[in-house]
Amino acid sequence: MAPVGALGMMAGCVNVSAPDKPIVINLNISITQEVVYRLDNKAKTLIQENPGIF
Repeated sequence: MAPVGALGMMAGCVNVSAPDKPIVINLNISITQEVVYRLDNKAKTLIQENPGIF
């Protein structure tokens, strides 16, 4: 059993370090698409309710 324990102690070391640059998560795309879709839907309804608007 002693040789197995010695092998475990000689195993490699794991280094964990933070990245140099910050992690950026861009969520603007989905938010923009949702807002544009809502505005488009409201505009479509408004045009259908008032066909003489344009």
